[in-house]
Amino acid sequence: MDRRISQIGLVLLFLFGALFLQLNNLQIIQAKKLANAPGNVRQVVNAFSLPRGAILTGDGKVIAESKPVNDAYHYLRIYPYGSLYGDVTGFYSIDYGVTGIEAAYNKYLTGHTPTIRSLTDLLNSTYVTDSVTTTISSNLQQVAESALGSRKGAAVVIQPNTGAILAMVSNPGYDPSPLASHSGATEQAAWKSLITNPNQPLLNRAIARAYPPGSSFKIVTTSAVYDHDPSIASINFPPVTQIPLPLTTHTLHNYAYESCGGTIPLLLKVSCDTGYAQIGLKLGAANLSDEAAAFGFNQVPPLDIGGAAASTFPPASFFNRNLPQLAYSAIGQGNVSATALQMAMVGGAIADGGLMMTPHLMYQIRNFQDQVIKQYQPKVYKVATSPATASIVTSEMEGVVQGGTASGIAIPGVKIAAKTGTAQTTLGAGSTVSGADNWMVAFAPANAPTVAVAVVVPKQAGLVGISTGATQAGPVVKAILQAALGAG
Repeated sequence: MDRRISQIGLVLLFLFGALFLQLNNLQIIQAKKLANAPGNVRQVVNAFSLPRGAILTGDGKVIAESKPVNDAYHYLRIYPYGSLYGDVTGFYSIDYGVTGIEAAYNKYLTGHTPTIRSLTDLLNSTYVTDSVTTTISSNLQQVAESALGSRKGAAVVIQPNTGAILAMVSNPGYDPSPLASHSGATEQAAWKSLITNPNQPLLNRAIARAYPPGSSFKIVTTSAVYDHDPSIASINFPPVTQIPLPLTTHTLHNYAYESCGGTIPLLLKVSCDTGYAQIGLKLGAANLSDEAAAFGFNQVPPLDIGGAAASTFPPASFFNRNLPQLAYSAIGQGNVSATALQMAMVGGAIADGGLMMTPHLMYQIRNFQDQVIKQYQPKVYKVATSPATASIVTSEMEGVVQGGTASGIAIPGVKIAAKTGTAQTTLGAGSTVSGADNWMVAFAPANAPTVAVAVVVPKQAGLVGISTGATQAGPVVKAILQAALGAG
């Protein structure tokens, strides 16, 4: 009997020891991990019960803030401008998480106790927040949205020498406010409405959706000539309406079967597909693929918010058995795709003498005492091309505005460099109706650039008039440049 009691005692002692160790594991070792676990309801309630810092435009407009309310959460996140800044701020939702600036700078925006610097700080248990000031210009953001109007599309405006994003618009956008509601029914209804909308308002077309760039990619192809084989620049291509493609019985023709030819300045000015297709074949796959990589293709741009997608250009090996595709790739079609952000960066790199700056949305972060605790320092992302090449390409892009395909964006007294793009596609599987992904990339003033713009208006039903980069993206670019430069 005594032996059995001793055995039971040992078992109970072992169980007590195991319980003791597990309690210490949960309460001490894993306490922080468990407290921050996504499924921890208490953590969610605690986060939404704290004050949260404001998000502002670069010129001081408050685009997200928290207001005290009389409910279980105490603070309600509001977005005063609705959908205008939705893709910049992102949303802050109890049920659906955090995105955009709200997510990227959450640790600053979330309420926290201040750093203890004095006895007063020690005795003060008040939560404080930091505010995030973005690089966004409220004027350019509003102009870009208004200029896009009812057209599906995107616009990105960059400061070439810093990478600061001055405007980022995706149309249609969404209002983050219902997703921040403390009513579960309101949140869920808003989410269902957004995810079932065929126009995909939650898709940030400015950074997350890549389209065939069409002739706007000729900026990269032109740079490749001067960087890899300048002898091609002296070739005078005979005017033709179409050219035979190697190893096939197919041909590649110009837009509307127009006849064009000449040297690079004229080819770029009129956006001659047959000329640039021949340039691509003469450059070779390795040179063109290398140039695309130098301009950031096949890499996710290091934007400081999540969701950016890589733009694509096939590797040189792809063309070993697909030589005709090299002709199409040189004019931004075939297997080439780009986001509006990427093409704004391409334009910005030419504008900044070949340097591609790291794109960013955060300008500075201030604490509760309005002291700057973090400020963005511009960083070079890539040396895309040489200053000499950038200078030549700039001059040739000016010709596109001076009587070329982008003449519609000309502003008296302002030198503008630009390139249009029209990628012919169909409106969907099985469709016999053709459409186009319409582009324009521009920067100005061309002799001392302060702003670079990329606009894409993808294929869609209901576009009025001829669907080209000049007609669809051009008016948006011109409105943005006029606002940015203060030109009439």
